[in-house]
Amino acid sequence: MDLLGLFPPGTTVDADGTLMVAGCRLDHLAEQFGTPAYIVDERALRERAREFSAELGSRWPNSRVVFASKAFPCTAGYRLMASEGLGVDVAGAGELVMALAGGVPANDIVLHGNAKSDSDLQMAVEAGVGEVVVDNFDDIDRLERLVTGEQGVLVRLIPGIRAQTHEAVATGHDGSKFGLSAADAARAVERLRHSDRLRLDGVHVHVGSQILDAEPLAKAAEAAAALGDFDVYDLGGGLGVRYTYNEHPPSVAEYVGALTEAAKAHLPSAARILIEPGRAMVARCGITLYRVLTVKHGAPTFVAVDGGMADNLEVSLYGQRFEATIADRVGGGAVVDLVGRHCESGDRLIAGVPLDDPKVGDLVAVPVTGAYCMTMANNYNGALRPPVVFCSDGSARAVQRRETYEDLMRRDLP
Repeated sequence: MDLLGLFPPGTTVDADGTLMVAGCRLDHLAEQFGTPAYIVDERALRERAREFSAELGSRWPNSRVVFASKAFPCTAGYRLMASEGLGVDVAGAGELVMALAGGVPANDIVLHGNAKSDSDLQMAVEAGVGEVVVDNFDDIDRLERLVTGEQGVLVRLIPGIRAQTHEAVATGHDGSKFGLSAADAARAVERLRHSDRLRLDGVHVHVGSQILDAEPLAKAAEAAAALGDFDVYDLGGGLGVRYTYNEHPPSVAEYVGALTEAAKAHLPSAARILIEPGRAMVARCGITLYRVLTVKHGAPTFVAVDGGMADNLEVSLYGQRFEATIADRVGGGAVVDLVGRHCESGDRLIAGVPLDDPKVGDLVAVPVTGAYCMTMANNYNGALRPPVVFCSDGSARAVQRRETYEDLMRRDLP
């Protein structure tokens, strides 16, 4: 059935009709770890990392996949990426701390950010991160004060490309808060070429996120080329994923093929290419598991679960559409509104989703929640952030525990 195509690859239905992810029954996972819970198919995530590396490496050998870790900043996730030989990009000191704790070699880390503080940069420099992406002239000023040896940097260029995506995750258009205009980027390049502490390695471009067409992503290579010849070109990420039935993003092979064809046409053949998949790396590898707390029949019928906008903010922020199913009655059913338990009318996880005769106590599985849901989890209404559970070959382990009420008060002072 088409619904299973949204779940991690290899998801099956057991003999009694219960969904199984990575060989684990969802009802058993709910009993062991409670709900709501973020469930990650570890093997699927490893295979996805390998797919990106293989597709890029086969087309452009001097290259590296750098995981955009803001999509899933979890120490166990960093550990997995490091074990698969990927670099990671971090967008702040907190992500840097987790990446280092996960065993990512500092030289394989790229630091981003449009407003880096002295402490952010000091931590990065002391750790020995491989590249700092210069987003503004203040970055250069701070780095030249802080660096005592040599630090590799990339200049972030606004490529002037407006892709079809939600305004909140579009980054490559003129007027973006990220990066430098072509004229300012050229000035930054000239200044860095004369720095005795900052080593100008190349240029960085990024068009946006959840982009379902490879063309604007590939066009970024041409924009980067206009800035000059460099040793490194970081072409960013942005490849979208299929959240629901009517979305059809390019495959990894199609995406990487478009990028490398553009690179062959516009970039030096000896240059190193970096790409930064985030959402496309992890989204389909994760699901969120809820339990139904109440069913309110009417027009519409509301099915309320024990989570909501505290564990999935993408609906409220971006209007992202998801799908869902009862865990032991997969697919079909009457159309209902799946809502959360929080005190907001906007806490509506999925409007107009078919669920098969939902009842109090049923488990509901929402696929394609591996990206940004855990990232943006919050304590609205005192909600406890869910655990992260890695599953593989029928075994499951929590890699991040559920928050406790004691955690909520841990920062309180007398």
